[in-house]
Amino acid sequence: MNTVRLALAATALLATTALAACGSSADGGSASAGGGAGGKADTVLRLPDPGNNGFLARGKKDGSLDRALAAVHAKVAWTGSAGPFAPAAQALSADQLDVAQGSITSAVAALAQKPGFKLFAQTAPDGVGEGILVKNDSPIKTVQDLVGKKVAVSQGGTSEYLLLRALEKNGVPADQVQRVYLRADQTSGVFNSGQVDAWATWNTFSTPTIANAGAHFLVDGKAIDSDNYAVWAVRNGFADKHPDVVKAFYAYLRDNGAKEKADPAAYLNVFTDSGPTAVTPAEKDVAVNVSRQAAPAGAISPADTARFGTVAQFFADQKVTKQLVDVKPYLIDIDTFGGGAK
Repeated sequence: MNTVRLALAATALLATTALAACGSSADGGSASAGGGAGGKADTVLRLPDPGNNGFLARGKKDGSLDRALAAVHAKVAWTGSAGPFAPAAQALSADQLDVAQGSITSAVAALAQKPGFKLFAQTAPDGVGEGILVKNDSPIKTVQDLVGKKVAVSQGGTSEYLLLRALEKNGVPADQVQRVYLRADQTSGVFNSGQVDAWATWNTFSTPTIANAGAHFLVDGKAIDSDNYAVWAVRNGFADKHPDVVKAFYAYLRDNGAKEKADPAAYLNVFTDSGPTAVTPAEKDVAVNVSRQAAPAGAISPADTARFGTVAQFFADQKVTKQLVDVKPYLIDIDTFGGGAK
């Protein structure tokens, strides 16, 4: 997903149990922690910890996000860790998290359940950082060569979408390729050891695999005309009570995403340049290339909404969801949200 999707260190699954330990606010998200400006209590915005990379990591380190939110009497509580959206969606619905990022594909899968969130921002599909990985010495040269092969995917969301979209675009029946369902953060060893022939994944995992494991994309998002946007979700109770905080957070995403795109290297290894969360020198060029071609967050336009609908229809057609999910009722027009534009 773009750093916002480029959280290269975010390989830990966002566990609902970990989030629960941080507690929830009984008033639907306006937990107060001390006095804000003019004596007003601060609203606490609970976000997944951003890890070691990206503008949110920078905002955590330098305090710029809290300063941006102070104008609306809010501040951040970092909780859990960034990771796949499915557990984050559960945490949002359970009032254990207020805002999280995922993909529109994973959001559609979550909206097919009983969602407790809406989407308020989008980032254009990642054309170069996600796709289907194969080893450099693999005999697989085309999507048609995947027939009879094993491809690692995470069930629902980005990974499965990328594989199914590639197969459809290249005229390969989905039942002719074996999907091996694995958690994304547990797949690299399986792929590297040759237990699967290919891996459909996004840039959190593709960047280190391409840089360190002798792999490349068989096809990337651009080659398959992917509609896999990154999206930001907010818990319903929080959005209803604090539209001003949601708008202020959105403005921070938009403005600082643009800064990162202009100078991606400056947003790598924010806290440390060593250890398991660090981007290695071999990974840096790949990571910078992906981030430089990414788009910053923006409002959800009618054109974006139409493409979200295309994803929902695709997932229904492919039996990923049991029925067609109508995304429109779960979208926020951030420019008019809470009254007026910001």
